[in-house]
Amino acid sequence: MGKIHVLLKKEELNKEKLQGDKLVVVFDILLATSTITTALQYGARTVIPVLNGDEARQIVRNEKRGSYLLAGEYEGLPIEGFQSPNPKALKGKVFDKNVILSTTNGTVAIRNSEHSKFVFVASLLNTKYVAKQLLKHYQNETIILVCSGSSGMFNVEDFYGAGHFIHALIEQSHTDWSLSDSAYAACEFFKSKQNKSAEVLQSSSVGQMLMEFGFDQELEFVSQKDAFPIVPYVKDKRFVVAEQYQKERGKIHGTN
Repeated sequence: MGKIHVLLKKEELNKEKLQGDKLVVVFDILLATSTITTALQYGARTVIPVLNGDEARQIVRNEKRGSYLLAGEYEGLPIEGFQSPNPKALKGKVFDKNVILSTTNGTVAIRNSEHSKFVFVASLLNTKYVAKQLLKHYQNETIILVCSGSSGMFNVEDFYGAGHFIHALIEQSHTDWSLSDSAYAACEFFKSKQNKSAEVLQSSSVGQMLMEFGFDQELEFVSQKDAFPIVPYVKDKRFVVAEQYQKERGKIHGTN
C-alpha cells in the first residue's frame, strides 16, 4: 500500500524526511510550478531552478548567448534584469531555451527536495498527468507532497493543489492509499471546492497580492485544471525536464 503525506511549507523539508527512497511532488501554484509547467509546455528545453538571483547570474556565465532566458522574482517583485516569471508572459519567449528560474518559494522547495529518490513538479495545470505517472509506476511507494508556502507561511493554494493531486490519484487508483492527517485534510478541502479553483486562488493572500499588481489574467490562467498533459521532473539534480504524458509511456529513469 502506498503512503501519502503533505508538508505544509518548504521549511518542513529536511534530509531525514526524504530518506528511504521517498518520492516528492512540489507545488507552488502561485506561481513557480505553474510557470515551470507552462514554460515546458511552450517548448522550453529545460528549466533550471535556482535558489536566488545571484546563483542564476553565475549559471548564465556558462550558457551560450541566446540559449537561455533569465526569469525570476523575489517577494513577488521581478528581479532586476530578469524576465517576469508569470506564466502567460513566457509564451513566445521560451521555445528551445534553458529557462533559469529564481523564485522566493517554489524553486527553493525543488532544490531542497534533492535528497529524495525522485522529484516531480505539479500545478493545477498538469496535476492529473503527474498523478497518473506515479500511479502507473510508484503506487507502493511513499509520496511526499511539498507545499512551498509563502516565505515560511502556510498558503491555501498549494494545499488545494496537493488535495487535487490526492483526489486525482485516488480517483484513478484500484488500490488503497494510506493518507496522513495532512493528506486527508488536503483532499477533503479540495473536494469541498473542487469546481472553484479560480475562487480559491483569488481569495488567497498571494492571489490578492497578484491582483493588486494587475495579474488577474494570470490567476485565471493558472487556475485551469489539467490543461497541459506533461510530467515535469528533476533530472541530474539540476534540470527540470518534461515527458509528454502518454497512456503507454514507460517508467521515467535517471532523474536524480
